[in-house]
Amino acid sequence: MPQRTRADVFDTLSDRLAATFKNLRGKGRLSEADIDATAREIRIALLEADVALPVVRAFIKQVKERALGVEVSGALNPAQQIIKIVNEELIAILGGETRRVRFAKSGPTVIMLAGLQGAGKTTLAGKLGHWLKSQKHTPLLVACDLQRPNAVNQLQVVADRAGVAFYGPQPGNGVGDPVQVAKDSIEYAKQKQYDVVIVDTAGRLGIDAELMRQAADIRAAVNPDEVLFVVDAMIGQDAVTTAQAFLDGVDFTGVVLSKLDGDARGGAALSVAHVTGRQIMFASNGEKVDDFDAFHPDRMASRILGMGDVLSLIEKAEQTFSQEEAEKIAAKLRGGPKAFTLDDFLSQLEQVQKMGSISKLLGMLPGMGQIREQINNIDDKDVNRVGAIIKSMTPTERAEPELINGSRRARIAKGSGVQVGEVKNLVERFFDARKMMSAMASGKGMPGMPGIPGMGGGAKKSGKKAPQAKGKRKSGNPLKRAQEEAAAAERRALGPGGGQGPADGGAFGLGAGKGPADFELPKEFKDML
Repeated sequence: MPQRTRADVFDTLSDRLAATFKNLRGKGRLSEADIDATAREIRIALLEADVALPVVRAFIKQVKERALGVEVSGALNPAQQIIKIVNEELIAILGGETRRVRFAKSGPTVIMLAGLQGAGKTTLAGKLGHWLKSQKHTPLLVACDLQRPNAVNQLQVVADRAGVAFYGPQPGNGVGDPVQVAKDSIEYAKQKQYDVVIVDTAGRLGIDAELMRQAADIRAAVNPDEVLFVVDAMIGQDAVTTAQAFLDGVDFTGVVLSKLDGDARGGAALSVAHVTGRQIMFASNGEKVDDFDAFHPDRMASRILGMGDVLSLIEKAEQTFSQEEAEKIAAKLRGGPKAFTLDDFLSQLEQVQKMGSISKLLGMLPGMGQIREQINNIDDKDVNRVGAIIKSMTPTERAEPELINGSRRARIAKGSGVQVGEVKNLVERFFDARKMMSAMASGKGMPGMPGIPGMGGGAKKSGKKAPQAKGKRKSGNPLKRAQEEAAAAERRALGPGGGQGPADGGAFGLGAGKGPADFELPKEFKDML
């Protein structure tokens, strides 16, 4: 059974908005009643997502005013114009433009983390340190949470995992002066030439006077360049109350969302920035140290509306793939199909894995909300099985997979712990993928896909029509014919037997059954590979 990934906090909101906009499509003109009905559905979707009521009211007011104006009534496609308005208003309540870290002009930049216990401050300190290190900075993590049991040790472990420096002179567990530790850390950073100091402070299970006093004292002692309020994205409207209390008591400069990959309703993210006037600067969306990045309101709004986040995907690819490696693969593909080997394929697969979870990468593509269940059921371990199959081949077999016959398949299957049919299907899928990639690299477009603007390729025209099997005539109805062709493509992807037998394989020959084994990758993702 593949492991199901946790849903994004915005999934439910995204689904509700998609259903709302679907009702608008096809209408050449929108009446006031249509706009009222749409606004009502959006209001319900936001309230169900646990967005704060003042934020919902302000949002709906703006959308309705603009929707009833000239920009919709005079639009060629009113439904698309409504979506555009909602997108722009979502960006506005998420903070507008991307907020960058303000670095000190001289001396180390001091970033103080504040928030309730359980919000994920300590883990997030390590992620922020790792992110800053990837931006060519030299961060230092400072343990000023001296109350919670083993908090100092935990931060040291987190720092080691993130590959950044740690400063914790006091043992913690109720012993030590956090204000003095914070002061001393600045001098220590200057001596050791660390350019960013990240101060992890103590939290409480709830707001109290002692928590606020200690946070305010640390702030006064180190005069931080940034005070980041860490909020659990899963706590809904309570986030607004907590954020307001910290704003009054500590006066933070930015917000960090933790647990954005959780299964709650996402109201915190859509409420905090609007209510407090402080922008969301970072978001944590997983358990790994690199599941963390700068928060981009426009990209998040795009994801909520099911339009994907291609820019973030491109950035991840640029960070992972070197220009030299990309040019090397492109040259091989231009050299003909056989120039691209299974070794090259394995190398590319490993590079994609470095970008992160396959399901998260697919989730960044436009329109993926329609197949979210299939995406969430993808297990990255299945990709490892493909690697195991290829690594069980000899160098000659990887270079010339055409040599892999029945006896070789049996040996490879035994060596990788899979069924013989999976090896056969992997090789066949590799041949198909190689042919497609080679055609695209040479400018011929995608084979077998005529009629797509800008893609080229397709079946070559000849004077003769391809023979049709008896009883398999195509329908004269274009819609029905398209459905038949889609069904036929799905059967081809599943292999012999339509995915029912034990030897059937899904994409890259990963076995039968539901889930990633019979999941056919969307066209947009195939185009990128």
